[in-house]
Amino acid sequence: VHLEESGGGLVQPGGSLRLSCAASGDTSKSHCMGWFRQAPGKEREGVAAIDRFDSTMYADSVEGRFTISQDSATNTLYLEMNSLKPEDTGMYYCASKNYFGLTRHPQLYNDWGQGTQVTVSS
Repeated sequence: VHLEESGGGLVQPGGSLRLSCAASGDTSKSHCMGWFRQAPGKEREGVAAIDRFDSTMYADSVEGRFTISQDSATNTLYLEMNSLKPEDTGMYYCASKNYFGLTRHPQLYNDWGQGTQVTVSS
């Protein structure tokens, strides 16, 4: 599965952004999709995940502010981010997992995009 993210940018604290991830190739293999982020000097962390039944899970730090969704007709994954904070800054990646099980563990994902930068700063 080939993944390509878009929608990152510079936003002020309290602002919003919507990230998109276009999937192509053998998308039938994908049972779970996730958004991850990595700040400089930190490990990559799972922000949100969604399975093919639209079950979702979120990191505690983004619960209530971020919403993950998917459009199966266009093979596009989204991350709606509201009330952004400076600590949300980082490179955001989407990833695909080829077997069942909703998880935010990056080690369990098979295919990754190149990432899109999100910077929250005044």
